[in-house]
Amino acid sequence: MYVLLVEDEPKAGDYLRRGLTESGFVVDWVRSGVDGLHQARTLQYSLIILDVMLPGMNGWDLLRELRRTHDTPVLFLTARDDVEDRVKGLELGADDYLVKPFAFTELLARVRTLLRRGPSREADVIQYADVAVDVLRRKVTRGGQRLDLTAKQFSLLHMLIRRPGEVLSRTQIASQVWDMNFDSDTNVVDVAVRRLRAKLDDGFEKKLLHTVWGIGYVFEARN
Repeated sequence: MYVLLVEDEPKAGDYLRRGLTESGFVVDWVRSGVDGLHQARTLQYSLIILDVMLPGMNGWDLLRELRRTHDTPVLFLTARDDVEDRVKGLELGADDYLVKPFAFTELLARVRTLLRRGPSREADVIQYADVAVDVLRRKVTRGGQRLDLTAKQFSLLHMLIRRPGEVLSRTQIASQVWDMNFDSDTNVVDVAVRRLRAKLDDGFEKKLLHTVWGIGYVFEARN
């Protein structure tokens, strides 16, 4: 399950991202309302966790704009605890509202409840070109041939196949697949991509995993 976290406070954002990642979610964390709206419109998420007081665009306005086109479940997580604020958030289209400070166990319970009833659900099988990723069974095939991937290779491919054609930096990959800050002195991302590419592309005429020199990698079928 993919969660978008829109939170500008570094400590709170890092705490939430780590906790949700350890609970089995893949988390995209952005720190401004403008970036949050862009991400929410561009990519498919199972849930959005949204603060109210954000730079660039506040959470109210973000949700108001998002609801014009998307029905992704939204949970407000904010220090604004007035009844009027809670009512406003729900009337704008939020699915839940939790006030800071909070217990992480309660947040996790609310997240799981929203995901059980929410309309937005990632497909069980994601397909691109002749690659199929079975998210539930963690099984990957290409051209009908089973690919034997490690857990990290599966997570890496899962991330890439959800964003075909998008150039992803090493920093983005490291933060989402390894939940770590990217150290330019390490080659952990390059090694992982190289090993995934050997399993994904070797033996197939059409290559899907490409290097964008000086930036990162892109997953796409090229003519």
